[in-house]
Amino acid sequence: MGEPTSTKPYLLRAIYEWCVDNGFTPYIAVVVNGATRVPMEYVREGEIVLNIGPLATSRLQMGNEMIECTARFAGAAMDLAIPVGTVAAIYARENGQGMSFDTAALAATTDEGGTAPPADGDRPDPPRPTPGKPALRRVK
Repeated sequence: MGEPTSTKPYLLRAIYEWCVDNGFTPYIAVVVNGATRVPMEYVREGEIVLNIGPLATSRLQMGNEMIECTARFAGAAMDLAIPVGTVAAIYARENGQGMSFDTAALAATTDEGGTAPPADGDRPDPPRPTPGKPALRRVK
């Protein structure tokens, strides 16, 4: 018998469902690497926090390996792809209840293609979000 699958995707789906059932807004904190497809202009210190609630996303698929959906950023729709392994936390925005996960090993790992994610100096400076919009940050 092989090694059992990770419990993480099951826990993510359970907490997401709990948030929605109780009228809370589910947020995920993601450690961004080369396999993560998110708007880079919203990434801060290698992380991004995303609202994955039903009103903020469409076509949300929470699989065992990837979380995929479409979301709007500055009015433009974007397809997101988040490897489950890069999710650092899922929680309810209203009360902070949820679960965090160990992602320390991600800093030393590479993406699925076997290459390290691009260094900050290799990437052009992303455009800054327009002032006056709310900014989210993870509180530990």
